[in-house]
Amino acid sequence: MAAASSELLTGWCLFGLSLLAILAFCWVYVRKYQSRRESEVISTITAIFALAIALITSALLPVDIFLVSYVKNQNGTFKEWADTNVTRQIEDTVLYGYYTLYSIILFSVFLWIPFVYFYYEEKDEDDASTCSHVQTALKYTLGFLMVCTVLLLIGAFVPLDVPQKGNSTEWEKVKFLFEELGSSHGLAALSFSISSLTLIGMLAAVTYTAYGMSALPLSLIKGTRSPTYERLENTEDIEEVEQHILRIKSKCKDGRPLPTRDRRNLQQLEERLRTLRRRERHLEFIEKSCWTKFCGAMRPLQIIWGVFFILVALLFTISLFLSNLDKALHSAGINSGFIILGTNLTNPLNMLLPVLQTVFPLDYILITTIIMYFIFTSMAGIRNMGIWFFWIRLYKIRRGKTRPQALLFLCMILLLIVLHTSYMIYSLAPQYVMYGSQKYLVQHNMTPVDGQPGNVTTYVPKVCDADAPEDQCTITRTYLFLHKFWFFSAAYYFGNWAFIAVFLIGLIVSCCKGKKSVIEGEVDEDDSDISDDEPYVYYG
Repeated sequence: MAAASSELLTGWCLFGLSLLAILAFCWVYVRKYQSRRESEVISTITAIFALAIALITSALLPVDIFLVSYVKNQNGTFKEWADTNVTRQIEDTVLYGYYTLYSIILFSVFLWIPFVYFYYEEKDEDDASTCSHVQTALKYTLGFLMVCTVLLLIGAFVPLDVPQKGNSTEWEKVKFLFEELGSSHGLAALSFSISSLTLIGMLAAVTYTAYGMSALPLSLIKGTRSPTYERLENTEDIEEVEQHILRIKSKCKDGRPLPTRDRRNLQQLEERLRTLRRRERHLEFIEKSCWTKFCGAMRPLQIIWGVFFILVALLFTISLFLSNLDKALHSAGINSGFIILGTNLTNPLNMLLPVLQTVFPLDYILITTIIMYFIFTSMAGIRNMGIWFFWIRLYKIRRGKTRPQALLFLCMILLLIVLHTSYMIYSLAPQYVMYGSQKYLVQHNMTPVDGQPGNVTTYVPKVCDADAPEDQCTITRTYLFLHKFWFFSAAYYFGNWAFIAVFLIGLIVSCCKGKKSVIEGEVDEDDSDISDDEPYVYYG
Protein backbone atom coordinates (compact mmCIF):
# COMPACT_ATOMS: atom_id res chain seq x y z
CA MET A 1 0.00 0.00 0.00
CA ALA A 2 2.91 2.34 0.71
CA ALA A 3 4.24 1.71 -2.80
CA ALA A 4 0.83 2.49 -4.25
CA SER A 5 0.64 5.76 -2.33
CA SER A 6 4.14 6.64 -3.50
CA GLU A 7 3.26 6.09 -7.16
CA LEU A 8 0.01 7.98 -6.78
CA LEU A 9 1.97 10.87 -5.28
CA THR A 10 4.51 10.78 -8.13
CA GLY A 11 1.82 10.89 -10.79
CA TRP A 12 -0.08 13.73 -9.14
CA CYS A 13 3.10 15.74 -8.43
CA LEU A 14 4.00 15.68 -12.11
CA PHE A 15 0.43 16.68 -12.86
CA GLY A 16 0.83 19.61 -10.44
CA LEU A 17 4.01 20.76 -12.18
CA SER A 18 2.19 20.58 -15.50
CA LEU A 19 -0.59 22.68 -13.99
CA LEU A 20 1.85 25.47 -13.09
CA ALA A 21 3.44 25.35 -16.54
CA ILE A 22 -0.01 25.49 -18.17
CA LEU A 23 -1.05 28.54 -16.15
CA ALA A 24 2.18 30.36 -17.11
CA PHE A 25 1.71 29.47 -20.80
CA CYS A 26 -1.93 30.61 -20.85
CA TRP A 27 -1.07 33.93 -19.20
CA VAL A 28 1.68 34.66 -21.76
CA TYR A 29 -0.47 33.47 -24.66
CA VAL A 30 -3.52 35.55 -23.80
CA ARG A 31 -1.50 38.65 -22.95
CA LYS A 32 0.28 38.32 -26.30
CA TYR A 33 -2.93 38.62 -28.30
CA GLN A 34 -5.14 40.93 -26.20
CA SER A 35 -5.57 44.53 -27.26
CA ARG A 36 -3.42 47.00 -25.37
CA ARG A 37 -6.04 49.72 -25.80
CA GLU A 38 -9.15 47.69 -24.91
CA SER A 39 -7.69 45.38 -22.29
CA GLU A 40 -10.23 44.32 -19.63
CA VAL A 41 -9.23 42.52 -16.45
CA ILE A 42 -12.29 40.25 -16.23
CA SER A 43 -12.13 39.13 -19.87
CA THR A 44 -8.39 38.48 -19.56
CA ILE A 45 -8.83 36.34 -16.44
CA THR A 46 -11.74 34.48 -18.04
CA ALA A 47 -9.78 33.74 -21.21
CA ILE A 48 -6.73 32.53 -19.26
CA PHE A 49 -8.87 30.35 -16.99
CA ALA A 50 -10.88 28.81 -19.85
CA LEU A 51 -7.80 27.85 -21.85
CA ALA A 52 -5.97 26.61 -18.75
CA ILE A 53 -8.80 24.34 -17.56
CA ALA A 54 -8.95 22.66 -20.99
CA LEU A 55 -5.19 22.06 -21.05
CA ILE A 56 -5.26 20.77 -17.45
CA THR A 57 -7.99 18.28 -18.39
CA SER A 58 -5.84 17.04 -21.27
CA ALA A 59 -2.85 16.77 -18.93
CA LEU A 60 -4.87 14.32 -16.82
CA LEU A 61 -4.93 11.81 -19.70
CA PRO A 62 -1.35 10.47 -19.34
CA VAL A 63 -1.73 10.42 -15.53
CA ASP A 64 -4.83 8.26 -15.93
CA ILE A 65 -2.99 5.88 -18.26
CA PHE A 66 0.10 5.75 -16.03
CA LEU A 67 -1.88 4.89 -12.90
CA VAL A 68 -3.88 2.04 -14.47
CA SER A 69 -0.71 0.65 -16.06
CA TYR A 70 1.39 0.72 -12.90
CA VAL A 71 -0.84 -1.71 -10.98
CA LYS A 72 0.44 -4.56 -13.18
CA ASN A 73 3.85 -6.02 -13.90
CA GLN A 74 5.18 -6.48 -17.42
CA ASN A 75 4.60 -10.25 -17.14
CA GLY A 76 0.83 -9.68 -16.79
CA THR A 77 0.50 -10.24 -13.04
CA PHE A 78 -0.82 -7.71 -10.55
CA LYS A 79 1.65 -6.15 -8.14
CA GLU A 80 1.53 -7.33 -4.55
CA TRP A 81 -0.13 -4.18 -3.22
CA ALA A 82 -2.62 -3.91 -6.11
CA ASP A 83 -5.68 -5.58 -4.62
CA THR A 84 -9.24 -4.73 -5.63
CA ASN A 85 -9.61 -1.91 -3.10
CA VAL A 86 -6.37 -0.18 -4.15
CA THR A 87 -7.26 -0.42 -7.83
CA ARG A 88 -10.71 1.00 -7.12
CA GLN A 89 -9.14 3.82 -5.11
CA ILE A 90 -6.88 4.73 -8.03
CA GLU A 91 -9.80 4.65 -10.47
CA ASP A 92 -11.97 6.79 -8.19
CA THR A 93 -9.19 9.36 -7.70
CA VAL A 94 -8.91 9.93 -11.44
CA LEU A 95 -12.67 9.77 -11.90
CA TYR A 96 -13.27 12.48 -9.30
CA GLY A 97 -10.58 14.56 -11.00
CA TYR A 98 -12.48 14.30 -14.28
CA TYR A 99 -15.78 15.06 -12.52
CA THR A 100 -14.28 18.26 -11.12
CA LEU A 101 -12.57 19.45 -14.29
CA TYR A 102 -15.46 18.63 -16.62
CA SER A 103 -17.92 20.32 -14.26
CA ILE A 104 -15.75 23.45 -14.32
CA ILE A 105 -15.68 23.29 -18.13
CA LEU A 106 -19.49 23.13 -18.25
CA PHE A 107 -19.65 26.08 -15.85
CA SER A 108 -17.23 28.05 -18.03
CA VAL A 109 -18.84 27.26 -21.39
CA PHE A 110 -22.48 27.69 -20.39
CA LEU A 111 -22.30 30.39 -17.71
CA TRP A 112 -19.07 32.27 -17.13
CA ILE A 113 -17.81 32.92 -20.68
CA PRO A 114 -21.28 33.81 -22.13
CA PHE A 115 -21.96 36.19 -19.24
CA VAL A 116 -18.64 38.02 -19.63
CA TYR A 117 -19.03 38.16 -23.42
CA PHE A 118 -22.55 39.62 -23.35
CA TYR A 119 -21.57 42.02 -20.58
CA TYR A 120 -18.85 43.60 -22.73
CA GLU A 121 -21.10 43.56 -25.80
CA GLU A 122 -23.68 45.61 -23.88
CA LYS A 123 -20.96 47.83 -22.46
CA ASP A 124 -19.73 48.69 -25.97
CA GLU A 125 -23.19 49.38 -27.38
CA ASP A 126 -24.90 51.12 -24.47
CA ASP A 127 -23.86 53.76 -21.95
CA ALA A 128 -26.33 52.55 -19.33
CA SER A 129 -25.41 51.65 -15.77
CA THR A 130 -23.38 48.59 -14.80
CA CYS A 131 -26.45 47.05 -13.17
CA SER A 132 -28.33 47.27 -16.47
CA HIS A 133 -25.43 45.62 -18.31
CA VAL A 134 -25.37 42.77 -15.77
CA GLN A 135 -29.12 42.20 -16.07
CA THR A 136 -28.98 42.07 -19.87
CA ALA A 137 -25.99 39.71 -19.83
CA LEU A 138 -27.77 37.40 -17.37
CA LYS A 139 -30.85 37.37 -19.61
CA TYR A 140 -28.84 36.11 -22.58
CA THR A 141 -26.84 33.70 -20.41
CA LEU A 142 -30.06 31.97 -19.28
CA GLY A 143 -30.37 30.56 -22.81
CA PHE A 144 -27.00 28.81 -22.43
CA LEU A 145 -28.03 27.47 -19.01
CA MET A 146 -31.18 25.99 -20.54
CA VAL A 147 -29.09 24.22 -23.19
CA CYS A 148 -26.77 22.84 -20.49
CA THR A 149 -29.76 21.60 -18.46
CA VAL A 150 -31.26 19.86 -21.48
CA LEU A 151 -27.95 18.12 -22.27
CA LEU A 152 -27.56 16.92 -18.67
CA LEU A 153 -31.13 15.59 -18.57
CA ILE A 154 -30.77 13.78 -21.89
CA GLY A 155 -27.48 12.22 -20.78
CA ALA A 156 -28.94 11.22 -17.42
CA PHE A 157 -32.24 9.71 -18.53
CA VAL A 158 -31.34 8.06 -21.81
CA PRO A 159 -30.39 4.48 -20.80
CA LEU A 160 -27.40 2.82 -22.41
CA ASP A 161 -29.16 -0.57 -22.20
CA VAL A 162 -32.79 -1.53 -22.65
CA PRO A 163 -34.92 -3.84 -20.48
CA GLN A 164 -34.64 -7.44 -21.62
CA LYS A 165 -38.31 -8.25 -21.04
CA GLY A 166 -40.46 -7.54 -24.02
CA ASN A 167 -43.64 -7.30 -21.96
CA SER A 168 -42.38 -4.61 -19.56
CA THR A 169 -45.04 -2.26 -18.26
CA GLU A 170 -44.75 1.52 -18.53
CA TRP A 171 -44.05 1.73 -14.80
CA GLU A 172 -41.20 -0.79 -15.12
CA LYS A 173 -39.71 1.27 -17.93
CA VAL A 174 -39.87 4.47 -15.89
CA LYS A 175 -38.42 2.64 -12.89
CA PHE A 176 -35.61 1.35 -15.09
CA LEU A 177 -34.78 4.91 -16.20
CA PHE A 178 -34.40 6.08 -12.61
CA GLU A 179 -32.32 3.03 -11.71
CA GLU A 180 -29.99 3.83 -14.61
CA LEU A 181 -29.73 7.44 -13.42
CA GLY A 182 -28.93 6.40 -9.87
CA SER A 183 -26.42 3.72 -10.85
CA SER A 184 -24.37 6.05 -13.06
CA HIS A 185 -23.80 8.65 -10.31
CA GLY A 186 -24.05 11.38 -12.92
CA LEU A 187 -21.35 9.89 -15.17
CA ALA A 188 -23.67 9.49 -18.15
CA ALA A 189 -25.12 13.00 -17.75
CA LEU A 190 -21.68 14.59 -17.57
CA SER A 191 -20.34 12.39 -20.37
CA PHE A 192 -23.20 13.34 -22.70
CA SER A 193 -22.68 17.06 -22.08
CA ILE A 194 -18.91 16.88 -22.54
CA SER A 195 -19.31 14.70 -25.64
CA SER A 196 -21.66 17.32 -27.10
CA LEU A 197 -19.01 20.00 -26.55
CA THR A 198 -16.36 17.66 -27.98
CA LEU A 199 -18.52 17.25 -31.08
CA ILE A 200 -18.48 21.04 -31.55
CA GLY A 201 -14.73 20.93 -30.92
CA MET A 202 -14.46 18.38 -33.72
CA LEU A 203 -16.11 20.85 -36.13
CA ALA A 204 -13.69 23.57 -34.97
CA ALA A 205 -10.74 21.19 -35.40
CA VAL A 206 -11.86 20.26 -38.92
CA THR A 207 -12.25 23.95 -39.77
CA TYR A 208 -9.19 25.50 -38.13
CA THR A 209 -6.72 22.82 -36.99
CA ALA A 210 -6.73 20.79 -40.21
CA TYR A 211 -6.06 23.93 -42.26
CA GLY A 212 -3.51 25.26 -39.77
CA MET A 213 -1.55 22.00 -39.92
CA SER A 214 -0.75 22.78 -43.55
CA ALA A 215 -0.71 26.60 -43.43
CA LEU A 216 1.72 26.97 -40.51
CA PRO A 217 4.57 24.75 -41.82
CA LEU A 218 4.41 26.10 -45.38
CA SER A 219 4.30 29.65 -44.05
CA LEU A 220 7.51 28.99 -42.13
CA ILE A 221 9.15 27.41 -45.17
CA LYS A 222 8.15 30.15 -47.63
CA GLY A 223 8.75 33.04 -45.24
CA THR A 224 7.40 36.55 -45.82
CA ARG A 225 8.00 39.20 -48.45
CA SER A 226 10.78 41.73 -47.99
CA PRO A 227 9.54 44.81 -46.03
CA THR A 228 11.75 47.06 -48.19
CA TYR A 229 10.24 45.74 -51.42
CA GLU A 230 6.71 45.93 -49.97
CA ARG A 231 7.27 49.51 -48.87
CA LEU A 232 8.46 50.46 -52.37
CA GLU A 233 5.32 48.91 -53.90
CA ASN A 234 3.16 50.63 -51.28
CA THR A 235 4.73 54.04 -52.09
CA GLU A 236 3.94 53.56 -55.78
CA ASP A 237 0.34 52.66 -54.90
CA ILE A 238 0.04 55.82 -52.77
CA GLU A 239 1.25 58.01 -55.64
CA GLU A 240 -1.15 56.34 -58.05
CA VAL A 241 -4.15 56.78 -55.73
CA GLU A 242 -3.24 60.44 -55.05
CA GLN A 243 -3.15 61.11 -58.80
CA HIS A 244 -6.60 59.55 -59.21
CA ILE A 245 -7.94 61.75 -56.39
CA LEU A 246 -6.46 64.90 -57.97
CA ARG A 247 -8.01 64.05 -61.35
CA ILE A 248 -11.45 63.63 -59.81
CA LYS A 249 -11.18 66.83 -57.73
CA SER A 250 -10.06 68.78 -60.81
CA LYS A 251 -13.52 68.24 -62.28
CA CYS A 252 -15.09 70.57 -59.70
CA LYS A 253 -12.59 73.45 -59.77
CA ASP A 254 -15.14 75.74 -61.39
CA GLY A 255 -17.61 75.12 -58.57
CA ARG A 256 -19.69 72.45 -60.29
CA PRO A 257 -20.78 69.59 -58.02
CA LEU A 258 -19.34 66.15 -58.68
CA PRO A 259 -21.60 63.49 -60.17
CA THR A 260 -22.79 60.76 -57.82
CA ARG A 261 -20.47 58.19 -59.42
CA ASP A 262 -17.41 60.43 -58.99
CA ARG A 263 -18.30 61.20 -55.35
CA ARG A 264 -18.55 57.48 -54.65
CA ASN A 265 -15.21 56.80 -56.37
CA LEU A 266 -13.60 59.69 -54.48
CA GLN A 267 -14.78 58.31 -51.17
CA GLN A 268 -13.42 54.85 -52.00
CA LEU A 269 -10.07 56.29 -53.11
CA GLU A 270 -9.74 58.36 -49.91
CA GLU A 271 -10.42 55.23 -47.82
CA ARG A 272 -7.85 53.35 -49.89
CA LEU A 273 -5.33 56.15 -49.36
CA ARG A 274 -5.80 56.05 -45.57
CA THR A 275 -5.21 52.28 -45.60
CA LEU A 276 -2.07 52.64 -47.72
CA ARG A 277 -0.68 55.31 -45.39
CA ARG A 278 -1.31 53.06 -42.42
CA ARG A 279 0.51 50.28 -44.25
CA GLU A 280 3.36 52.74 -44.88
CA ARG A 281 3.73 53.44 -41.15
CA HIS A 282 3.68 49.73 -40.27
CA LEU A 283 6.17 48.81 -42.99
CA GLU A 284 8.51 51.63 -42.00
CA PHE A 285 8.41 50.47 -38.37
CA ILE A 286 9.07 46.83 -39.27
CA GLU A 287 11.82 47.70 -41.75
CA LYS A 288 13.77 49.49 -39.02
CA SER A 289 12.97 46.89 -36.32
CA CYS A 290 15.83 44.89 -34.81
CA TRP A 291 13.48 41.90 -34.64
CA THR A 292 13.19 41.87 -38.44
CA LYS A 293 16.98 41.73 -38.78
CA PHE A 294 17.12 38.94 -36.19
CA CYS A 295 14.45 36.94 -38.04
CA GLY A 296 16.42 37.34 -41.26
CA ALA A 297 19.50 35.87 -39.58
CA MET A 298 17.42 32.97 -38.19
CA ARG A 299 15.80 32.19 -41.54
CA PRO A 300 17.52 28.76 -41.96
CA LEU A 301 16.22 27.68 -38.54
CA GLN A 302 12.73 28.83 -39.52
CA ILE A 303 12.88 26.61 -42.62
CA ILE A 304 14.02 23.65 -40.51
CA TRP A 305 11.08 24.16 -38.14
CA GLY A 306 8.72 24.36 -41.11
CA VAL A 307 10.03 21.08 -42.55
CA PHE A 308 9.73 19.46 -39.09
CA PHE A 309 6.13 20.65 -38.65
CA ILE A 310 5.05 19.42 -42.09
CA LEU A 311 6.61 16.01 -41.36
CA VAL A 312 4.74 15.86 -38.03
CA ALA A 313 1.51 16.84 -39.82
CA LEU A 314 2.02 14.07 -42.37
CA LEU A 315 2.77 11.60 -39.54
CA PHE A 316 -0.50 12.53 -37.79
CA THR A 317 -2.48 12.33 -41.01
CA ILE A 318 -1.07 8.93 -42.00
CA SER A 319 -1.63 7.57 -38.49
CA LEU A 320 -5.19 8.89 -38.45
CA PHE A 321 -5.86 7.43 -41.90
CA LEU A 322 -4.57 3.98 -40.92
CA SER A 323 -6.58 4.05 -37.68
CA ASN A 324 -9.78 5.01 -39.51
CA LEU A 325 -9.11 2.44 -42.21
CA ASP A 326 -8.69 -0.19 -39.48
CA LYS A 327 -12.08 0.80 -38.05
CA ALA A 328 -13.69 0.72 -41.50
CA LEU A 329 -12.40 -2.79 -42.20
CA HIS A 330 -12.46 -4.49 -38.80
CA SER A 331 -14.83 -2.59 -36.49
CA ALA A 332 -18.15 -3.85 -35.15
CA GLY A 333 -20.02 -1.28 -37.26
CA ILE A 334 -21.71 2.05 -36.83
CA ASN A 335 -24.06 0.82 -34.09
CA SER A 336 -21.06 0.19 -31.84
CA GLY A 337 -19.41 3.52 -32.61
CA PHE A 338 -16.88 1.73 -34.88
CA ILE A 339 -15.16 0.10 -31.90
CA ILE A 340 -12.41 -2.33 -32.84
CA LEU A 341 -11.43 -5.44 -30.87
CA GLY A 342 -7.66 -5.10 -30.96
CA THR A 343 -5.44 -3.44 -33.56
CA ASN A 344 -5.22 -5.00 -37.02
CA LEU A 345 -3.58 -2.14 -38.94
CA THR A 346 -1.02 -0.50 -36.70
CA ASN A 347 0.31 3.02 -37.14
CA PRO A 348 3.50 4.77 -35.99
CA LEU A 349 1.99 6.60 -33.01
CA ASN A 350 0.08 3.53 -31.84
CA MET A 351 3.39 1.68 -31.67
CA LEU A 352 5.37 4.53 -30.12
CA LEU A 353 3.11 5.66 -27.27
CA PRO A 354 2.82 2.29 -25.44
CA VAL A 355 6.62 1.95 -25.58
CA LEU A 356 7.19 5.45 -24.17
CA GLN A 357 4.53 4.85 -21.50
CA THR A 358 6.75 2.27 -19.81
CA VAL A 359 9.27 5.04 -19.01
CA PHE A 360 7.22 7.75 -17.33
CA PRO A 361 7.06 10.66 -18.16
CA LEU A 362 8.20 10.21 -21.79
CA ASP A 363 4.63 9.66 -22.95
CA TYR A 364 3.59 12.70 -20.90
CA ILE A 365 6.10 14.79 -22.86
CA LEU A 366 4.86 13.42 -26.20
CA ILE A 367 1.19 13.98 -25.30
CA THR A 368 2.01 17.54 -24.21
CA THR A 369 3.85 18.09 -27.49
CA ILE A 370 0.88 16.80 -29.48
CA ILE A 371 -1.56 19.04 -27.61
CA MET A 372 0.66 22.10 -28.00
CA TYR A 373 1.08 21.29 -31.68
CA PHE A 374 -2.70 21.24 -32.07
CA ILE A 375 -2.92 24.56 -30.18
CA PHE A 376 -0.36 26.31 -32.42
CA THR A 377 -1.77 24.90 -35.66
CA SER A 378 -5.30 25.81 -34.55
CA MET A 379 -4.09 29.32 -33.76
CA ALA A 380 -2.50 29.55 -37.19
CA GLY A 381 -5.78 28.48 -38.80
CA ILE A 382 -7.83 30.95 -36.74
CA ARG A 383 -5.36 33.76 -37.45
CA ASN A 384 -5.47 33.15 -41.20
CA MET A 385 -9.23 32.67 -41.44
CA GLY A 386 -10.62 34.78 -38.59
CA ILE A 387 -13.74 33.94 -36.58
CA TRP A 388 -16.77 33.57 -38.84
CA PHE A 389 -20.50 33.07 -38.42
CA PHE A 390 -21.39 31.38 -41.70
CA TRP A 391 -20.40 34.02 -44.34
CA ILE A 392 -20.03 36.91 -41.86
CA ARG A 393 -16.62 37.52 -40.33
CA LEU A 394 -17.08 38.49 -36.71
CA TYR A 395 -13.54 39.07 -35.47
CA LYS A 396 -9.91 38.95 -36.42
CA ILE A 397 -7.25 37.57 -34.12
CA ARG A 398 -4.17 39.81 -34.18
CA ARG A 399 -1.20 40.06 -31.87
CA GLY A 400 -1.66 42.92 -29.43
CA LYS A 401 -4.91 44.03 -31.09
CA THR A 402 -7.58 41.45 -30.22
CA ARG A 403 -10.70 42.85 -28.57
CA PRO A 404 -12.02 41.33 -25.30
CA GLN A 405 -15.00 39.68 -27.05
CA ALA A 406 -12.76 38.21 -29.76
CA LEU A 407 -10.37 36.95 -27.09
CA LEU A 408 -13.23 35.12 -25.35
CA PHE A 409 -14.31 33.60 -28.69
CA LEU A 410 -10.72 32.53 -29.33
CA CYS A 411 -10.30 30.78 -25.98
CA MET A 412 -13.74 29.17 -26.29
CA ILE A 413 -12.77 27.69 -29.67
CA LEU A 414 -9.39 26.53 -28.36
CA LEU A 415 -11.09 25.00 -25.29
CA LEU A 416 -13.40 22.95 -27.53
CA ILE A 417 -10.52 21.92 -29.80
CA VAL A 418 -8.44 20.77 -26.82
CA LEU A 419 -11.42 18.73 -25.60
CA HIS A 420 -11.53 17.02 -28.98
CA THR A 421 -7.76 16.40 -28.80
CA SER A 422 -8.36 13.58 -26.28
CA TYR A 423 -10.43 11.70 -28.84
CA MET A 424 -7.89 12.47 -31.57
CA ILE A 425 -5.21 10.84 -29.43
CA TYR A 426 -7.51 7.84 -28.93
CA SER A 427 -7.99 7.63 -32.71
CA LEU A 428 -4.22 7.68 -33.20
CA ALA A 429 -3.45 5.20 -30.39
CA PRO A 430 -6.59 3.34 -29.17
CA GLN A 431 -4.59 0.66 -27.34
CA TYR A 432 -2.64 3.29 -25.40
CA VAL A 433 -5.68 5.31 -24.34
CA MET A 434 -7.71 2.26 -23.26
CA TYR A 435 -5.16 0.20 -21.34
CA GLY A 436 -1.73 1.79 -21.46
CA SER A 437 0.93 -0.93 -21.19
CA GLN A 438 -1.21 -3.45 -19.25
CA LYS A 439 -0.94 -7.16 -20.01
CA TYR A 440 -2.90 -10.17 -18.78
CA LEU A 441 -2.17 -13.90 -18.57
CA VAL A 442 -3.67 -16.30 -21.11
CA GLN A 443 -3.74 -20.02 -20.49
CA HIS A 444 -1.78 -21.95 -23.10
CA ASN A 445 -1.59 -25.75 -23.37
CA MET A 446 1.65 -27.23 -24.69
CA THR A 447 2.56 -30.80 -25.58
CA PRO A 448 5.78 -31.95 -23.83
CA VAL A 449 8.77 -32.15 -26.13
CA ASP A 450 10.03 -35.42 -24.59
CA GLY A 451 6.91 -37.27 -25.73
CA GLN A 452 5.40 -37.81 -22.27
CA PRO A 453 1.59 -38.17 -22.22
CA GLY A 454 -0.61 -35.17 -21.27
CA ASN A 455 -0.35 -31.44 -21.82
CA VAL A 456 1.61 -28.81 -19.92
CA THR A 457 -0.39 -25.73 -18.97
CA THR A 458 1.46 -22.42 -19.12
CA TYR A 459 0.38 -18.79 -18.84
CA VAL A 460 1.54 -16.40 -21.53
CA PRO A 461 1.30 -12.58 -21.12
CA LYS A 462 -0.83 -10.85 -23.72
CA VAL A 463 -1.41 -7.14 -24.34
CA CYS A 464 -4.79 -6.01 -22.99
CA ASP A 465 -7.48 -5.39 -25.56
CA ALA A 466 -11.28 -5.34 -25.78
CA ASP A 467 -11.39 -9.16 -25.46
CA ALA A 468 -9.56 -9.15 -22.12
CA PRO A 469 -11.44 -10.18 -18.93
CA GLU A 470 -12.73 -7.20 -16.94
CA ASP A 471 -11.01 -8.35 -13.75
CA GLN A 472 -7.62 -8.60 -15.50
CA CYS A 473 -7.44 -5.26 -17.36
CA THR A 474 -8.49 -1.88 -16.00
CA ILE A 475 -9.96 0.55 -18.52
CA THR A 476 -8.95 4.19 -18.15
CA ARG A 477 -11.55 6.67 -16.95
CA THR A 478 -10.82 8.74 -20.06
CA TYR A 479 -12.11 5.96 -22.29
CA LEU A 480 -15.34 5.68 -20.27
CA PHE A 481 -16.04 9.37 -20.85
CA LEU A 482 -15.17 9.16 -24.55
CA HIS A 483 -17.27 6.09 -25.37
CA LYS A 484 -20.29 6.27 -23.12
CA PHE A 485 -22.55 6.91 -26.13
CA TRP A 486 -21.94 5.06 -29.40
CA PHE A 487 -23.42 7.74 -31.68
CA PHE A 488 -20.80 10.28 -30.59
CA SER A 489 -18.06 7.80 -31.43
CA ALA A 490 -19.63 7.28 -34.86
CA ALA A 491 -19.71 11.05 -35.43
CA TYR A 492 -16.04 11.33 -34.41
CA TYR A 493 -15.18 8.57 -36.89
CA PHE A 494 -16.69 10.48 -39.82
CA GLY A 495 -15.17 13.69 -38.45
CA ASN A 496 -11.71 12.13 -38.75
CA TRP A 497 -12.28 11.52 -42.46
CA ALA A 498 -13.38 15.14 -42.84
CA PHE A 499 -10.25 16.24 -40.94
CA ILE A 500 -8.01 14.34 -43.37
CA ALA A 501 -9.85 15.78 -46.39
CA VAL A 502 -9.61 19.38 -45.15
CA PHE A 503 -5.90 18.93 -44.36
CA LEU A 504 -5.19 17.73 -47.90
CA ILE A 505 -7.21 20.58 -49.43
CA GLY A 506 -5.44 23.09 -47.17
CA LEU A 507 -2.08 21.60 -48.17
CA ILE A 508 -2.85 22.13 -51.86
CA VAL A 509 -4.11 25.69 -51.27
CA SER A 510 -1.10 26.58 -49.11
CA CYS A 511 1.30 25.23 -51.76
CA CYS A 512 -0.33 27.32 -54.48
CA LYS A 513 -0.33 30.56 -52.47
CA GLY A 514 2.69 32.83 -52.69
CA LYS A 515 4.63 34.48 -49.89
CA LYS A 516 2.46 36.44 -47.51
CA SER A 517 2.97 40.05 -46.57
CA VAL A 518 5.19 40.85 -43.61
CA ILE A 519 2.18 42.68 -42.12
CA GLU A 520 -0.39 40.06 -43.15
CA GLY A 521 -3.69 40.76 -41.38
CA GLU A 522 -2.37 43.78 -39.50
CA VAL A 523 -3.81 46.41 -41.87
CA ASP A 524 -6.92 45.64 -43.92
CA GLU A 525 -9.64 47.72 -45.50
CA ASP A 526 -12.40 45.45 -44.18
CA ASP A 527 -11.39 45.34 -40.51
CA SER A 528 -14.34 44.00 -38.55
CA ASP A 529 -13.01 45.18 -35.21
CA ILE A 530 -11.65 48.49 -33.95
CA SER A 531 -8.33 49.07 -35.64
CA ASP A 532 -5.22 49.89 -33.67
CA ASP A 533 -2.95 52.18 -35.60
CA GLU A 534 0.04 51.60 -33.33
CA PRO A 535 2.62 49.43 -35.15
CA TYR A 536 3.13 46.00 -33.73
CA VAL A 537 6.06 43.78 -34.62
CA TYR A 538 4.97 40.82 -36.67
CA TYR A 539 6.61 37.59 -35.57
CA GLY A 540 5.92 35.45 -38.61
